[in-house]
Amino acid sequence: MNLKTLTTYAMLAMVSSFIAAPYSQAASTLDKVVQSKKLRCGVMLDSPPSGFRTLDNKPDGFDVAYCLDMAKALGATAEVVETPSSDRIPALVSNRIDVLIASTTSTVSRGLTVAFSQPYMNYTTAVITRKGTGITKYQDLKGHVLGGVIGSSTEQMLKKDIAAWNDPKTSYIGYGSDTDAFLALQQGKVDSVLQATAVAGVLMKSGQFPTFELAGEAPFPPDLVSIAVRRDDFEMLDWVKLFVWNQVASGRFKEIYNTYIGPTVPPALAIKGVDF
Repeated sequence: MNLKTLTTYAMLAMVSSFIAAPYSQAASTLDKVVQSKKLRCGVMLDSPPSGFRTLDNKPDGFDVAYCLDMAKALGATAEVVETPSSDRIPALVSNRIDVLIASTTSTVSRGLTVAFSQPYMNYTTAVITRKGTGITKYQDLKGHVLGGVIGSSTEQMLKKDIAAWNDPKTSYIGYGSDTDAFLALQQGKVDSVLQATAVAGVLMKSGQFPTFELAGEAPFPPDLVSIAVRRDDFEMLDWVKLFVWNQVASGRFKEIYNTYIGPTVPPALAIKGVDF
């Protein structure tokens, strides 16, 4: 073999090593979880019944149950990482969690940063107000100070309507968590907040805020929420999609829904005429 041939082989080997390097270095989250036997789930724990803490401070709720089921299916132990609404996407991008199970709406803007499964839950939106505000329906929000959670899809839809109303008396204050928004409503800093109907129902039954009352539903489309993984994590995404499908097909979705939300027929996890 002459020097020219040796040089050619050496160059080819170098090019091959550059091409293969990204693939060898970027092990998928799925492989890491299976090998480490630990799954870190980002969950909001201030949003019952999706996520909350029990009296003995243990994580619980619909999303927590999904985390535990996912870990079991992977042969791993679940680590529930409390992830406030505004920190959901950052926690995933910065690799502080492996998967985000936190009632996250799969918007196109979020899709630029993370990848979403098909919907695993469907929420409608309720109007929560305080007694004496005069708010009895969504349209009555005009002319009031309104509150919500920063970065939520509900905030985005409400802000869009506020802009369309073009009413100087209508304003909005964003808070870092549902808990902060509820306290603001209780203290009279805002007159109404919007929340998933299931969450609102649990809140009203708890008796924690006796001055709160429901004022119907917001005319928003159903809030289909999805599980998120890092944008380029294709193997994990494919597995999560399979997991969500099996939760429904096995009847486990209905079982968890009836446990945390109510003994009724779970909502459809799709929009009519749309195949995810």
